[in-house]
Amino acid sequence: MAAVASAVGTVTSGALSGAGGEMGRRSSEALAGLVRRMRRQNATPDPDAPADPDDDTPDSGVSDPGVSGAGGRADEPPPLPATEEERRELARALWEGSRTSPGFAREVLAWLRETGWPGTRPVPAVAPGASRPRMLPPANAAFTDRASLPEQIARELEGGGRPAGVPAVVVLVGPGGIGKTAAAVHCAHLLGERFPDGQLYIDLEGQSVTTALPPSEALVRFLDRLGVPASRMPADEQRLSELYRDCAAERRMVVVLDNAHSERQVRPLLTAASESLVIITSRYRLDGLTADPGARVIKLDPLSTADSVQLLTRIVGQGATAARGPAGAGAAAVAAVARRCGGIPLALCETGARVAVREHLTWDTVERQLSERARRREQEALPMDERSSRDAVDLTTDVTYGELSPRAALLYRMLGVWPWPSITVGAATKAADGTEEEGRALLDELAGVHLLEEVGEERYRFHDLVRRHAERRGEAEDRHADRAAAVRRVVGWYLGFAAAADLRVIPGRWRLGAAYARLRPPAERGPEDGRHALAELRAERENLAAAVRAAEHYGFDDLAWQLCEAMWGLHLRLGFHEQWVDTHLKGVAAARRSAAEFGDPRAEGRILVQLAFAHMGLGRLAEAEEALLDAAAADERARHHRGQASAVEALGLLRLKQWRYPEAERSFQEAQRVLRRIGPGEDGARDVPRALALLEHHIGRALRGQGRHDEAVRRLHGALALFRALPEPDLYNEGRVYMSLGETHLQAGDPRAARVCLDAAIATMGREGAELQHADAAEMRARCAGALADPAAEAEDLRTALALYETAGDEVSVARVDARLAELARGDGL
Repeated sequence: MAAVASAVGTVTSGALSGAGGEMGRRSSEALAGLVRRMRRQNATPDPDAPADPDDDTPDSGVSDPGVSGAGGRADEPPPLPATEEERRELARALWEGSRTSPGFAREVLAWLRETGWPGTRPVPAVAPGASRPRMLPPANAAFTDRASLPEQIARELEGGGRPAGVPAVVVLVGPGGIGKTAAAVHCAHLLGERFPDGQLYIDLEGQSVTTALPPSEALVRFLDRLGVPASRMPADEQRLSELYRDCAAERRMVVVLDNAHSERQVRPLLTAASESLVIITSRYRLDGLTADPGARVIKLDPLSTADSVQLLTRIVGQGATAARGPAGAGAAAVAAVARRCGGIPLALCETGARVAVREHLTWDTVERQLSERARRREQEALPMDERSSRDAVDLTTDVTYGELSPRAALLYRMLGVWPWPSITVGAATKAADGTEEEGRALLDELAGVHLLEEVGEERYRFHDLVRRHAERRGEAEDRHADRAAAVRRVVGWYLGFAAAADLRVIPGRWRLGAAYARLRPPAERGPEDGRHALAELRAERENLAAAVRAAEHYGFDDLAWQLCEAMWGLHLRLGFHEQWVDTHLKGVAAARRSAAEFGDPRAEGRILVQLAFAHMGLGRLAEAEEALLDAAAADERARHHRGQASAVEALGLLRLKQWRYPEAERSFQEAQRVLRRIGPGEDGARDVPRALALLEHHIGRALRGQGRHDEAVRRLHGALALFRALPEPDLYNEGRVYMSLGETHLQAGDPRAARVCLDAAIATMGREGAELQHADAAEMRARCAGALADPAAEAEDLRTALALYETAGDEVSVARVDARLAELARGDGL
């Protein structure tokens, strides 16, 4: 019962988000078939009807599964169970049906094994040791003091006494600029040998509640680095957290949760591995963690004057430090500067970096500059809400800023207008409105005096205290229009970047927006080009989301919705659903405002459809359906038949996922009728033949879901004919249709016909380089061999699938296929 309940929960909760990929979809549709079988058995038998040859108990007495929407024809399943109670009820019904009908029990067992649940043990989401992440940033070479900190943490690890399932948790607390991040990273590196299974790091951006990352975003990033494919990511935060704990359970890892805002933010990110270490940094005490899970809270204080001098000396260099003052007075001058910095490491690092790059700058001059600036600040009588700018960081930043070249100072202010997660050369070039060569040089100047931190190759970021200083300087020195223009240039740069990459990820889709007007797919596109483009989008994902937020804030509606359009390939392939919903809600609003001001009236429906897919990924059925209905209505108002057909098609796909097969069929047929309204030369006319072929394929799938196999086969062959008639071949989708034909024949009990279709699918997917689809077809072909009682052929097909899954890095499928091969080696049957 436990295995059935767990499998039902996993399959139905992942059906909408696409978790599990093609195997997840097939598992969901196979479960719908089991429910349909139960309903047939529960219906009043026809005395003239022949007995079910597969059922050893003609009057099985299987109870109605009781899931939502029960009723209707006995051969149609009710809608997909959407709540935990509905899923539990369905699992109980399957269990009871298995107990009373041996034939049905065999089907349930076969479904469990194909789903990846051999016996009662689930296949792990990622094979142990599949990935050993190394996410820690580089340690600071000038790190000073805190010598006792690694020893304190080591004692926590060695102290013992922690119950099973409780990791060692240390919370480093202190104000901004006190060096919490440097201390956490330093200690994690020092203790790294104790944690051979990986290092996880994330900046939770918890300076305030408005900037703090949601736990689900952090979980997705961690799972991604632990080797979990995007298609395996659950929809909701609780299941993400459960999967994370499962992946981390057998590992000895160090996890650094930097800049946390609240206990609520970090609790889902705590592992259950007793031999792991979690280091949390925060400006807030997070006292609740001391009781559960028993965290040790360590407060970081400002450095002493002696340690401050040592830090300055390490940054500048011992010899240079001694030479920067009059004979015999150097040490006193350095100590005076250290006191001015208040023992705050960020202020000390800024000051030391400035001295290091200025060959003739003396410590006496630095101390005088800091003193003069401190006196002026006292006379400025800042408002109450700006008193934080009197701290040591702001004081040293003022002095450093005053010595920048005019162009570097301008870039500093323009970058500070908006909180970009990271800063690239391209974005900086646009912010400064200069050349790429100049942008690179200006970034080097800012990083050289510690106003920016280099976090990767030609990638930088602000400390939030420094960025706020840059923002204030911009408000004081620049016109609002100039600052807004800089933001628009940066947002426009990100739009151009995303559109060009998106064109390489999915070249064949139809698009909206002026950003694509001058773009063309590469004439010669290698098989890896799409993957490289997707990796480029992934690297800039957080900046793209920030660009949407900036566009909304400054009223750049035309850029906001186009950014959402350009992120379609990124989100469709990789998920990140929380961000997807956030950006596309803004994109829909921007599209509406833009249309009201002579913008593109087609944009609203387009972004609404994409928003619906984001809601699907989070399991929000009502929101997804509402967005699709709104999209269809918006496109009908705009007389955009292509967009309306896409919205209705997406509604059909949603209903397929929900097991609402007759409704899905009607939606696909309606989408076909809408497409046929498009005349030659009208908007979308070029895409009509391919779109009609895709819809014919969808209709075949909807018919299969209703058990109407003969009709499904006819429609699928019709889809094949339509794809072959296209002026530009679409071999990938031809292969997909062959896979659907194989699945339909297999479901109808004809494994020989299924194998013929799957052979064609395998040949096509092999030529297209579609490894996962090739592997999936080979695994289905193995099922055909199993149905034909040919274990040697089944093992051969499984080994083919295994090699392809290994090449594609799909560790879940590798584990599932390995398990089945082991069963065959033992001679286990179903």
